[in-house]
Amino acid sequence: MTKFSKLALCAIILGGFSFFTSCNNDDDKPATPVKASIYTRLGGTTKTQDPRASSGIMIEKGRLAFRSVVDTTINLIVADIQAGASGNLGAHFAPIVGEVVSGNASNVAVLSKDLTDFFSANTGGGASNTYTGLDMVSAHDPAKNPRMGTKSNDADYSKFEGYVGMAANKNNVASNTELYTDVVAVLESLRTQIVQK
Repeated sequence: MTKFSKLALCAIILGGFSFFTSCNNDDDKPATPVKASIYTRLGGTTKTQDPRASSGIMIEKGRLAFRSVVDTTINLIVADIQAGASGNLGAHFAPIVGEVVSGNASNVAVLSKDLTDFFSANTGGGASNTYTGLDMVSAHDPAKNPRMGTKSNDADYSKFEGYVGMAANKNNVASNTELYTDVVAVLESLRTQIVQK
């Protein structure tokens, strides 16, 4: 088979099966499968009824999975702060928790949406998921974001990752899976932007 024919065959295959295979010029090596995105593995763009909305409102399963983990994470953090748990993130989230205690959950809703947007857009959610919030450095700097009470250190961020892990487990993402490991890798890739003290 000529080099041109191989390239043409690759183009045809890529057109229909790009997420299953990749082409190469070496007939002796099998094609390497492309790993599905985190968003796809969490349910992808398949629509389902939004449990928060009235009948007929749909949400992508990948987005719903992220929102569920985000909301569970926020609830775990708030519950631990209110219970006075040691090593909690109270100082970091003090402005938002203070609002929740006084009955105002509007900034919690904004935080939930921002985090869901961020993770959905940056893990393969495609054009239907965009993040328009602050960059990660600004979002975690109280001088630029009044919803943050203090800058995070490594221990704070590790504690946050632990809350996300617990939230993932509560939403059917087991700790010993590749998906869980990939989500942790995304969180770790943000550490240098978020940890600022």
